[in-house]
Amino acid sequence: TFFETIGKIIERYSSFFAQGVVNTLIIAAFSVLLGTILGTLMATMRMGKILPLKWLAVAYIEFIRGTPLMVQLMFIFYGLPMIGVKIPDISWIPNFSRFAAGIVAMSMNSCAYVAEVIRSGIQAVDYGQTEAARSVGFSSGEAMRLVVLPQAIRNILPALGNEFVTVIKESSIVSVIGIADLMFRTNDVIALSYKSLECLAVAALIYFVLTFISSRIVSSPVRVSRFPVGSSAKTMRGFAISARAIATRCCCPPESCAGRECSLPAMPKIPVSLWSICSSGALWSR
Repeated sequence: TFFETIGKIIERYSSFFAQGVVNTLIIAAFSVLLGTILGTLMATMRMGKILPLKWLAVAYIEFIRGTPLMVQLMFIFYGLPMIGVKIPDISWIPNFSRFAAGIVAMSMNSCAYVAEVIRSGIQAVDYGQTEAARSVGFSSGEAMRLVVLPQAIRNILPALGNEFVTVIKESSIVSVIGIADLMFRTNDVIALSYKSLECLAVAALIYFVLTFISSRIVSSPVRVSRFPVGSSAKTMRGFAISARAIATRCCCPPESCAGRECSLPAMPKIPVSLWSICSSGALWSR
């Protein structure tokens, strides 16, 4: 039967599928890592005030997002050598040039999407957070690093996790340049067993397991980072009220001296780390 055939294929050709899974995960991990680094740079350039760099980032992101990954992969692996740009082979790494071309193409593609994820995550933080930080003496860098980014990370992490899951599935396209990923090895098994439907079913099952486990893993830090609603949230709101009071050089609750000058002695300016914790906690506890 169909399921018995699938079991026999898995038992007989398990080494083929195992090698394909390892190569697929290697390509996906390096692609997302490099894509995140380059995407952060592109997001910074796009949100910056230097117009040439901003225009360059916009052009790159729009072009990469508007062209197929297949075309980008073919251009890097087949097109660049035609103009004299070749990826060198390393003797102790089999098919290094193919792996490098696949990782570069997928990293460049992932970079454009990660850049938009990071930009939207930062811009989702209320601008009042930046204004509040600047009003108590923070520089632009301190406001971004200590107040905005801790809140933006919560918006960015789920999308980055989805990007990793997407890259695992899209990595199947690198089989067209001879990289022995899961799809390439599946085609090898099809050529040996003449069981196309069953082999593709095994590949689909493996892809599902990989993406399901990956999505559960990347979603765990997001759940852990959330402050629970209840006493902890109330505590963080209390810290935030105290932080605002100290930052305004007043040691009494805001409502007790509203509309008149406070007669209590002035307090020192709030430390940077305390303000970042309190401001982040105030937002997370909403």
